Amino acid sequence: MNSQLDRPSRFSEAERLAVYRAIAGRRDVRRGFLDRPLEEELLGRLLAAAHSAPSVGLMQPSRLIVVRDYNIRKKVHEVFETANRKAAASYSDERANLYSGLKLEGILEAPQNLCVLCDAGSGRGHGLGRQTMPETALYSTVCAIQNLWLAARSEGVGVGWVSILDPAPLYELLRIPDHLTLVAYLCLGYVESFAAEPDLERFGWETRMELKSVVSYDRYAEEPGR
Repeated sequence: MNSQLDRPSRFSEAERLAVYRAIAGRRDVRRGFLDRPLEEELLGRLLAAAHSAPSVGLMQPSRLIVVRDYNIRKKVHEVFETANRKAAASYSDERANLYSGLKLEGILEAPQNLCVLCDAGSGRGHGLGRQTMPETALYSTVCAIQNLWLAARSEGVGVGWVSILDPAPLYELLRIPDHLTLVAYLCLGYVESFAAEPDLERFGWETRMELKSVVSYDRYAEEPGR
């Protein structure tokens, strides 16, 4: 029987491989950004990918701020520097030395940044799916970020997530209303290249877990695969 008739919605082999390639090749990029802003059409495609993400109750809670102004990015970088000094002080000995050598942001190098917010209290979706798990609004915004990240990788665009930031000064700097939740601050731009491995793995900060160590069947197991 014709497999295309059996599975009419299945992608072609080349399309499927492209999806898995984007997933495997996605990197948290912190270095090597090119001084070349993204074209409006391309940026629009990436933002549309985020906006098309699944969301609980079709509430679409994500709100996006494209940050291009260098002076604003410079102030965001200062917020990072303050938070980074505090984070560095929490480590000692070899781990402290390792931390000090990590490149953890590209706020000024990337020609555009993206602040991703969540309107978790939005009435859109009429509360469907949120009565028992209200946090799914935030999860929906995380899905939007992943959508954008994979689309960006397929376009040769690097994305770096900067989590070493104190939200309070960002709210003031970017004039974010209090009812919105800061989920991510991303660096976004063309890059020289994509690393074969994640930076944190390449530089010895952490090792990747094997799939079998995190998958249980029927009931949770403390040590799956053993």
